[in-house]
Amino acid sequence: MTITLKGMTWDHPRGYDPLVACSDLYCARTGVEVQWEKRSLQDFESYPVEELARAYDLIVIDHPHVGQVVGENCLAPLDVPERSEELDALADASVGPSFPSYAWQGRLWALPVDAASQVQAYRPDRVDGPATDLDSVMDLAREGRVLLPLKAPHALMTFYSLAANMGVPCAAGDGFIARDDGISVYETLAQLVSYINPVNFDLDPIDALERLARADSRESLSPYVFGYVNYAQDGFRDTPVRFADVPAVNGAGPRGAVIGGTGMAVSAYCQNRDAAIDFAFWITSAEVQAGPYAQAGGQPGHRKAWESEAVNAPVRGFFRDTLKTLDQSYLRPRFDGYMPFQDAASRRLSVALANGESAGAVIDALCALYDDFAKEHLS
Repeated sequence: MTITLKGMTWDHPRGYDPLVACSDLYCARTGVEVQWEKRSLQDFESYPVEELARAYDLIVIDHPHVGQVVGENCLAPLDVPERSEELDALADASVGPSFPSYAWQGRLWALPVDAASQVQAYRPDRVDGPATDLDSVMDLAREGRVLLPLKAPHALMTFYSLAANMGVPCAAGDGFIARDDGISVYETLAQLVSYINPVNFDLDPIDALERLARADSRESLSPYVFGYVNYAQDGFRDTPVRFADVPAVNGAGPRGAVIGGTGMAVSAYCQNRDAAIDFAFWITSAEVQAGPYAQAGGQPGHRKAWESEAVNAPVRGFFRDTLKTLDQSYLRPRFDGYMPFQDAASRRLSVALANGESAGAVIDALCALYDDFAKEHLS
């Protein structure tokens, strides 16, 4: 009897095309069919996973949801004893903290199928190379040549990246961030924002990369944008984009960029759980990730793919040129209640940057929001 599984992913060629291509291959090999549907990026960042788990067997999730979904008991744990060797191999092959980002309360709730963080994107026909430090970015911004996606939640993502690069990562101890540290981070971000086109407040990373890739684009560089390998490919858009490590603040190197990516999760309500788990381990394996998954335009979550010359060659070294940033990336909080905080804090920060609000008031507001959302879950 043919087994049919239903899967839900996000609506972008990077998130959809490789899953369909690999699922066709898997069906030909095993007879197990996986039918994929997709939802918008905005839904991907905010739609309740519990509702998806009742409708789909396989769900591509964002790691900050982990605390919430564990509290809802809607995903099946994947750290099953019979998979211990495969799990050890996947842990060893983690790109930055991708693998542990899906662990919560002693269990593993997804496998990294896609790895990403904020990186730097630039047009090699417009600048000599990527910016190595924030001072260079500021100079380009004054000339109107910098893009910085600020649509929620991305203003907050850049705040996180700057804070961690400056050596004061958010939520690393008690509270959101020390007041003086937060003021310093906010003033740095506000200075950069003051030089760029206000249209950036309406841009998410995909919008920014679409704009950067246009043949008539005036902008030359985006210093903090989630990497999308598709834009480095010939023919994907008018002009290919190159990617590099994030610029450093005060010589700190490319550390602290906020990590993203996606994980392959299995619904706790799945009627064919073993078949779904088999597929999850297969599609996140080294062979598939560095082979058909990457070939279909995916952005693999396996280190073997990121280090492969064959995978890097068609995409202008996208993986090789950003791996240092991924390996030193910052992992957001994941407690149950974090996602509402992220939404509220992102919107508050975007409004503050757009209106030029004073740093102290903004940091006080962000810290108060964090305390309100976190106290119940972290006490």
